[in-house]
Amino acid sequence: MPIGRRRNRIDRSLRERGVPPEPQVRERDVPATEGPWDDADVPDDGIPRIDLGCLRLPAVPGLELRIDVNAQQQVVGATLRQGESLLQVSAFAAPRATGIWDDVRTELARSASGQGGSLTEVSGPFGPELTGSVLIAAAPVAGSTPGAPVRRAARFVGVDGPRWFLRGMISGPAAETPQAAAVLEAAFRAIVVVRGSQPMPVRDQLPLTLPPQAAEQVARQQAAARGGAAAGGTTSGGPA
Repeated sequence: MPIGRRRNRIDRSLRERGVPPEPQVRERDVPATEGPWDDADVPDDGIPRIDLGCLRLPAVPGLELRIDVNAQQQVVGATLRQGESLLQVSAFAAPRATGIWDDVRTELARSASGQGGSLTEVSGPFGPELTGSVLIAAAPVAGSTPGAPVRRAARFVGVDGPRWFLRGMISGPAAETPQAAAVLEAAFRAIVVVRGSQPMPVRDQLPLTLPPQAAEQVARQQAAARGGAAAGGTTSGGPA
């Protein structure tokens, strides 16, 4: 798709949403893309996607979607899993005129080094990215606290879109070989970002929401857990 046509479609969508232009700021060129997509420019590719509010993630056979939800049923993260490989994705507000991935890469590399990891900038399928290793807290055994951090192969990929920034962390075998990464890279490329017209501070995470059916399931699970805890407290009580 020609760059000008894509830029015009995005501009038109922003105007229709009531997004005011930024005065006296020259907008950066947004190159033609094969994904990830802005919702103003998503192709009719026939890929089914799961609507999480600001993100629409591809529903691909062989990939498991994990949604992290806090006690208030607020979605705080989304991860696609293929075997032992993970793709964690987050979207953030960004300026209209400039991207933030250059600065974010520097900060990620510095943070990883300070925590005992190591990330190096390389050129990847989405442009500049970071590859190396990070320390991740070991999963807790039932009834215990998380174990000591373990070193895990990781890649950080990022894409600057129109007023948004999409970051992905690929970890596990997919962070080590292109062959193992192919499915997760294709999934990242198929993501659609729905920025919306509301003003947001730069780098604030765009809000995620649960699909209605998942929200109902989470509510039932949390209600059952609260009921079980209450029943347990009643039956197991003894003299003080």
